[in-house]
Amino acid sequence: MLTLIEHLEFAITADADDRVIKDSAILVEDSRIADIGTTEEVRRRLGSRTPDKIIDGRRMGVTPGFIDTHVHLSESLSRAVFPDVLATRAWVFHWAKPFYAHVEEDDEGVSVLTGTAEMLRSGTTCFLDMGAQNDAGLTARAVEQIGIRGVVARHAADVRPAQAPPGWSDEMMDHHFFPDHKTALAALEASVRTWNGYADGRVRCWVNIEGKEPCSLELHIGARQLAEDLGVGTTYHIASSFEESQVSETKHGMTPVKRIAEHGGLGSNLVLAHAVALTDEEVELVAQHNTSVAFCPSTSLKLAKGATDIGKYPEMIEAGVTVGLGTDGVSAAGNLNLHRQMHLVAGLFKDSRRDPTLIGARKAIRMATIDGARALGWDDEIGSLEVGKQADFVLFDLNHHEWTPYGDAEQALVWSASPASISQTWVAGKAVFSDNTIHTIDETALREEVRERAAAIVKRAGLGEGVPTTTTLYD
Repeated sequence: MLTLIEHLEFAITADADDRVIKDSAILVEDSRIADIGTTEEVRRRLGSRTPDKIIDGRRMGVTPGFIDTHVHLSESLSRAVFPDVLATRAWVFHWAKPFYAHVEEDDEGVSVLTGTAEMLRSGTTCFLDMGAQNDAGLTARAVEQIGIRGVVARHAADVRPAQAPPGWSDEMMDHHFFPDHKTALAALEASVRTWNGYADGRVRCWVNIEGKEPCSLELHIGARQLAEDLGVGTTYHIASSFEESQVSETKHGMTPVKRIAEHGGLGSNLVLAHAVALTDEEVELVAQHNTSVAFCPSTSLKLAKGATDIGKYPEMIEAGVTVGLGTDGVSAAGNLNLHRQMHLVAGLFKDSRRDPTLIGARKAIRMATIDGARALGWDDEIGSLEVGKQADFVLFDLNHHEWTPYGDAEQALVWSASPASISQTWVAGKAVFSDNTIHTIDETALREEVRERAAAIVKRAGLGEGVPTTTTLYD
């Protein structure tokens, strides 16, 4: 199947030269980009070949698909359930974990579908999920069904709290925690061997763990080594708040990333989620080991992590660290809209440091596209509009008020536009979302089911009045 989209007003390529091609055309052959350039160039190179389909791209612009480097798809039924007065550790231990404990297998498949539907409507074509609460296959099968691309995993932790907090049951603890790191790693290896490469390669499976206090040092170190042995990646939460780093210093005499580094745990196949509370020394260590970072701006704002106060993301970028963007889960961040994260990261550090040269539109676009692909080890296939890469891209409707008028396409994309002006989202050469419809699922029926399942989970988990909003767990 040969499809030509021509006379696009612009193509933001996110290639090595950050080309923005005007009056552009993109030629899609099956699942890949066969050509890209100006309409005149692509037409000339096409020669006597006749496309099966020609799309008039006038009043449209194209960007690479956005890549979410940190998301919890098993959290998608918890939107606006937890209070917005919680710091990270209380949010996790007293609200998120009881919720997760009551997400059953059927719930989780529905949760993944509604989360990925929101992603496709927001221009996200690929994601890195932290891990299913039940089976990575639930996420993998949902990805196959809806047509997105992503990294799936099985959640893993191995350190139970000394005393179970309110809302935690023995059954929940047995489900959530493996008895030791060896058992956890064996289960994670089985997931990778089963699901990596699924859905014609649109699904990759990693050795992901929860990270921080609920995981032993052996599990942190072992996950990255196992991932390397299997030729995949791993990700976990670390230094996600100042309080977490304080706990590590008190217990172990050093901050968490330094502790991991001193035991040989950093590497190029590791994505650190959040990494808000790094020291200057830890920034250097992360850079030296080519370890990537997933920054989640909305979560930092909602949970008061302090990214604009103590976060060293501009320093990481300056040191050569690959920093991608993540939405986190819908309860932690409020949404799965990566476009919003791009908008936030472009300006947060300009404002907090009163330096208008920091981040900005072009770098924010790269963080949401090619840098995210690089963090996932997938930049040879996705993340930019280049010949030979997968045809994962987003078409924007430039007749929309957000684009009327505009001058610079990159600035308009970041500072003016939103998913409201997305016309189509393509994955692997197919328009999965167009005409305000995701063509692979029945969204109306899904939303009805989502509402019922979400209410039932909240009731089973006992979330409401009386649930603690502060914590001393793992102190």
